[in-house]
Amino acid sequence: MKVHGLKLGAVHRSRLAVRVETLLADAPDLRMAIEPLLEARNMMRKHKALMDRQLSQMARKDDVCKRLMTVSGVGPLVSLSFKATIDDPGRFKDSRAVAAHLGLTPRVYQSGEIDRSGNISKCGDKLMRHALYEAANSHMRISKKWSTLRAWGVKLAKRIGSRKACVAVARKLAIIMHRMWVEETDFRFGKPPLTQPT
Repeated sequence: MKVHGLKLGAVHRSRLAVRVETLLADAPDLRMAIEPLLEARNMMRKHKALMDRQLSQMARKDDVCKRLMTVSGVGPLVSLSFKATIDDPGRFKDSRAVAAHLGLTPRVYQSGEIDRSGNISKCGDKLMRHALYEAANSHMRISKKWSTLRAWGVKLAKRIGSRKACVAVARKLAIIMHRMWVEETDFRFGKPPLTQPT
């Protein structure tokens, strides 16, 4: 469309189809080529919305997923993914092993007197690691509810940067979610510290 001088401009994904239809009103030859693409896009969006609804219903019917979704930022997709990836929480004797299993622990180089920690190992399930990162990002930036984890992450972000802090929060989230599953408890937000009078 751009080649033919038809520019979409800044448009939200929900208004894209209407904008394309408006631009194609005076271009019948181009409409033949673009309409099948637009129909395919609209069908994919429709099926995605249907799948999201089905996954959301599945998560709400599952006790483990409902418990995991008490964490701010953890939704149906993250909870279902975590449950499917971990499968049996009993196979991890220590919850910290879950973070290592998902590749969220720092890579360590040791040789003689050298002991150096690097970036995360990135072993394990890449999609689960990404989902936990997104959940951590949402927990820190979008969620307005105070929690001990969020306060720790925000404080860490000021010191080492927001990306590294999100990875650290994702690592803690993996550990916390495993403990919640094993102990059958909801997320503990904690109590905010009392502000000192000035």
